[in-house]
Amino acid sequence: MKNFLKNFVRDESGASAAEYVLILAIIGTGIAAGSVILGDAIGGAMERAAGEIDNLEYTPTP
Repeated sequence: MKNFLKNFVRDESGASAAEYVLILAIIGTGIAAGSVILGDAIGGAMERAAGEIDNLEYTPTP
């Protein structure tokens, strides 16, 4: 039993999979945060553009 515990503690075969999952989680979080920020920026730009269009006055040319 003592040897089993020593081998279990030293075993690092699963470490690479855990590292990949952690990297994917960090990248996924970054992509999600970036898309929220970008979506808010695009929404704000569209609202400003719509406000400018609403404020235009039509003057027909003769």
